[in-house]
Amino acid sequence: MAPSASTSRNPLAALGGGAVIGALGGLIGLGGAEFRLPLLIGAFRFAALQAVIVNKAMSLVVVTAALPFRARAVPLGAVLAHWSIVANLLAGSLVGAWLGAGWATRVHATTLYRIIAVLLVFIATVLLLGHDAAAPAPLPNGPVQSILGVAAGFAIGVVAALLGVAGGELLIPTLVLLFGLDIKLAGSLALVISLPTMVVGFTRYSRDRSFVVLAENRTLVLVMAIGSIIGAGIGGQLLGIMPSAVLLPLLAGILLLSAAKIWRHGQS
Repeated sequence: MAPSASTSRNPLAALGGGAVIGALGGLIGLGGAEFRLPLLIGAFRFAALQAVIVNKAMSLVVVTAALPFRARAVPLGAVLAHWSIVANLLAGSLVGAWLGAGWATRVHATTLYRIIAVLLVFIATVLLLGHDAAAPAPLPNGPVQSILGVAAGFAIGVVAALLGVAGGELLIPTLVLLFGLDIKLAGSLALVISLPTMVVGFTRYSRDRSFVVLAENRTLVLVMAIGSIIGAGIGGQLLGIMPSAVLLPLLAGILLLSAAKIWRHGQS
């Protein structure tokens, strides 16, 4: 017999689950939201839209906490020096986040489960093919680069809103491949871009009645967010131990299994 939602959402389970998911994200330099979403749907038995909203709230907490820690490795001045790139991507991502959140609140639950499953497969592919990409020569500054930046930002904003993630798993390869940035600098810029993008999506979700899920589960949200932050720090410390050749396929496999379960969940 499956556990009820009330018994499966106890604070200790939330703290432990958040820590494990945060560690997975910390191992690849992300907040772990792409792994947290399947946990919210599968183990904690949130409906798809509720899980996305809870995931978005915790992603906001994790990204906000990560910014000051990241500043030690990448000075704020280096981030500010690339303000034009941030503005370029935000021009698309803010619009994409608003529209993506709006679509999520209107689509049928079964459709949303399937969208989430497909996007998790997409994220798994990006992890395998794009996360360790070396910085190429950037496109020449001009209209083409700016248009591609806005288009990429829009797509990332939509995906981030639909999954409740920060979008770093897509922003980092975009910053590296499109603008030729170092991956460490790209990680910091991704956080700066993610924060306002998530706020826009979060604001749009607040207009839907499903937003009450945060008030109804405030303790779980807070405890899991704390666990996620702790886990992300642990994962970051373990990064040098596990080689990418093993790590990335393993994490991609976890996402693919999660996608299959969520797809089947939408059919039940």
